[in-house]
Amino acid sequence: MMERTLPPPGIRPVDPLAMLAGALGGQVSFAVTTGAASHVGRVRTENEDSFIVHADVGLWCVADGMGGYEAGKLASSTVVDTLRTVGQPASPADLLARVQDRVLQANGALRRHGEEQGLGTFGTTVVALLIYERFFACCWAGDSRTYRVRGGAISQISRDHTQVQDLVEAGQLTPDEAKRWPGRNIITRAIGVEDLPELDLVQGVVEEDDVFVLCSDGLTGHVDDAEILAGVAGREPQAACDHLIELTLSRGANDNVTVIVVACGKKEADGSSAPIPGRTDIDGHEA
Repeated sequence: MMERTLPPPGIRPVDPLAMLAGALGGQVSFAVTTGAASHVGRVRTENEDSFIVHADVGLWCVADGMGGYEAGKLASSTVVDTLRTVGQPASPADLLARVQDRVLQANGALRRHGEEQGLGTFGTTVVALLIYERFFACCWAGDSRTYRVRGGAISQISRDHTQVQDLVEAGQLTPDEAKRWPGRNIITRAIGVEDLPELDLVQGVVEEDDVFVLCSDGLTGHVDDAEILAGVAGREPQAACDHLIELTLSRGANDNVTVIVVACGKKEADGSSAPIPGRTDIDGHEA
């Protein structure tokens, strides 16, 4: 996988994913099965999470708003509503550029609204998965995550933009101490907070039977990586989402929780997609 930070608008460096596409040659795409679910949780009264699933475009996204219910919901839904306008891309690089552009548009809209209304700090995390033919990209800001399940193992593709993650990487906290650190929910990047947001980016190649999991921190606050792996294994994506939500609720669910599961299966011999159960195109709030 290749990791970098997306450049400011107007800068278009050579895209390593586009170079890789040319080197591999040919078009290979996958039958994609999607599940999605969101819940307000056991403590909160309103759901500030938003999500979008557009399998036809190759875009899946979770956004977790912050700043109080009305502001947080506005922030997350603004990002999701803007991403809904991405349209059909012509290449992996085009899809990535479209998503980056929409995130910048949403950021600008939130900044203007905050100034007009005299709001304090508010914004939203965002994590987006993009798939075009055999290629994927994950871009994010904040602590909403993307995981990939491959070959019976789970790996976190995204890196949390949090104060506690910085402390762990600096060697000032152990991973176990980080779980109990008072400031573990303080994020260091978000959409709507700065005039020019930063998105981190990981790109790679999809393999048959890869499964991607996108989630807000309402899931990972109660369910560890091994349990996410077990929840996905042997289940259709929608059943996996429902199971992970129920597991979170059984443990108190002190925050809103949103999960998207994207499974990449094989195509039929004639190149057509095998029948896909479950949801394929969702614009979501609470399921």
